[in-house]
Amino acid sequence: MSLGMSSTLMAQDNPPAGEAAMAELAALEQGNASLPRELPSLPELFARALEYDAELSRQRYEYEATQEEIPMARSRLRPQVSASGSYLWQDSTNIQTSPDDFGLDQPAQRPGEIDETVWQVQLQQPLFSLERWRGVNVATAQVSAAELQVAVVERDLALQVSEAYVEAYLAAQRLGLLETQQDALELQSRQAQRAFDLGIGDRINLLEAQSRLDRAISDAVLAENELDNAISTLERLTGMTPEFRGLAVGELTDVALERDWGAPEQWLAQTDQNLNVLLALSQQEISVADAGTRQAGYFPEVNLNLSYSDRKSDDQLRESEDYRASVEVTMPIYRGGYTTANVRQGQRRIEAGRAAVDNERNLAVQEVRQRLRSLNGSVRQLDALRQSIQSSELFLEAAERGEQLGLRDLVDVLDARASLYDQRIQYVDTIGNYALDLLALQSAVGGLGTNDLATIMALLASMTDLSTLTSASSG
Repeated sequence: MSLGMSSTLMAQDNPPAGEAAMAELAALEQGNASLPRELPSLPELFARALEYDAELSRQRYEYEATQEEIPMARSRLRPQVSASGSYLWQDSTNIQTSPDDFGLDQPAQRPGEIDETVWQVQLQQPLFSLERWRGVNVATAQVSAAELQVAVVERDLALQVSEAYVEAYLAAQRLGLLETQQDALELQSRQAQRAFDLGIGDRINLLEAQSRLDRAISDAVLAENELDNAISTLERLTGMTPEFRGLAVGELTDVALERDWGAPEQWLAQTDQNLNVLLALSQQEISVADAGTRQAGYFPEVNLNLSYSDRKSDDQLRESEDYRASVEVTMPIYRGGYTTANVRQGQRRIEAGRAAVDNERNLAVQEVRQRLRSLNGSVRQLDALRQSIQSSELFLEAAERGEQLGLRDLVDVLDARASLYDQRIQYVDTIGNYALDLLALQSAVGGLGTNDLATIMALLASMTDLSTLTSASSG
């Protein structure tokens, strides 16, 4: 039996069924088209994460704690004043306190039992201490490194929020497309079953329709799980639960993409601004300053000491009031090899710091090259998918017209529509990969700012059918 004859028979046997199926499909598409809602603002979510994230809060407190290293180091160069006091009770037996015990016939010169109190004030001012001076440089370098560490955590937080946002968006779009595709495949399966029952269809088409329906149901469950996981991540990072369900895919062929990324050398030259590279350089500066402090162990120290003490005692010979002033020079001569080993350890840490800088720079270069290749590949893939979608839309129009003329049956129309959904899902996923690569590229050549997040949000909004897109402009 020819295709035209089978289509004619289906229409003659039960024409209202085909019309009802098409009307049902149109109602489903119209219902999905009425779902557009406001797209959550990515910059606002990131701003919320900056206040809410516990790891960033911890790092900020670490930075504030590290800032105290500078006044602590400077304090070692300033006068050190201390006060002390003591109480003494003493019972002594000697020739002066008990002369009778020694066979002497004379009165005791000093009391045997005494109470004594002493208090003292001391001041020490370092006059020359190379180790203490260089300790200030170490503290300054530590504060700079701690500040960069906060910037690294903020950048990582921006990446985490953006990646979770993109994943949630893609999962929501994929879920919406899969649910609509599932509705179309259910109609296709029913029509295939009806054709098989009428004897004008074969079992292979029926099993294929059921297989595609089962696959769409499975993919929808997976997309829903991915959406829940991404929203859970955003909730952990921001303390908010953004709503992505109900987003509708717009006209994908109108999405504007950046195509000219310039020479790779221009991007590679910016890797020196990578925050991990800058942090490694700052940590190397700490190693250099620390090595200088260790080498100062070979130099002498000169201190000025001033003190005042007052001793009150039952023994008048022990009572005193003293004023002292002294200049003390300390020169290390031999400490069992500690200073030499300490200096060698500092030099090795400098070399380790250089290696760490090279490693971070190499990682940044590799990341830039990989992301540029991926971006260029995504652009070519999206161009091919755009052509494929346009061809599938033309094929769907032809199938619908053929169904109206009796040259095609409803199963062919629904099959063409399901294939179009498959291509749109692939296009959305590729856009997501493009957005993630763009985020990673910007991160590899520096930090991520609000403008970068707004760019990603604008890209996603451009392929979203939103009737009230207010968050994109406010973000």
